[in-house]
Amino acid sequence: MKSAVVVFPGSNRDRDVQVALETVTGQEPARVWYAETELPKVDLVVLPGGFSYGDYLRSGAIAARAPMMRAIADHAARGGLVLGVCNGFQILCEAGLLPGVLMRNASLKFICREVHLRVEAADTPFTRRYAKGQVIRTPVAHGDGNYRCDDETLARLRGENRVAFRYVDASGNTTVDANPNGSLDSIAGILNEKRNVLGLMPHPENLIEPLQGGIDGRALFEGLAA
Repeated sequence: MKSAVVVFPGSNRDRDVQVALETVTGQEPARVWYAETELPKVDLVVLPGGFSYGDYLRSGAIAARAPMMRAIADHAARGGLVLGVCNGFQILCEAGLLPGVLMRNASLKFICREVHLRVEAADTPFTRRYAKGQVIRTPVAHGDGNYRCDDETLARLRGENRVAFRYVDASGNTTVDANPNGSLDSIAGILNEKRNVLGLMPHPENLIEPLQGGIDGRALFEGLAA
């Protein structure tokens, strides 16, 4: 699998994703600068976490209008895979590649800790190495992870099984305490209609080796590599 990691001013998880991809796939991903207008020939494009443009205006709002985003939209339209993690998720929503918006955490505080996720859709290129209903651990680190959308969009996400992950407790139950940011319907990650674009707030790239404290995130990259 050939992949590329897009770097914006303020990206800070691009190296983490690069290491995860290289470790799992055995191939070094291309690094693409946000101001470029063409993608190399790749199967997967990753928008990493960080604080593109310092999160000015809204998180991801300026990066969503970067020249590279047109090429990414074309890549997705052709059926190419796109993964947005944390700030990448925010950028995908602001660019219209995913519905909804990521708002300030309900606590109005930055959070940095591990959470539990329940896999809701296991029939995608990103999640096929997980089982539906499986509970995994994943780190989060964000100040604007509170997913919001209108009632019609939420109904479509539910009805089309496009909620990929939800925040849950260790037993797999959705609770107020298990939801770190107040996200609507405990949503942690969603898919587009074609199911080839995934945005999620947690960081699976930071749990791929035992030295990191666990390997719960590794299956996402193994599924993509397969």
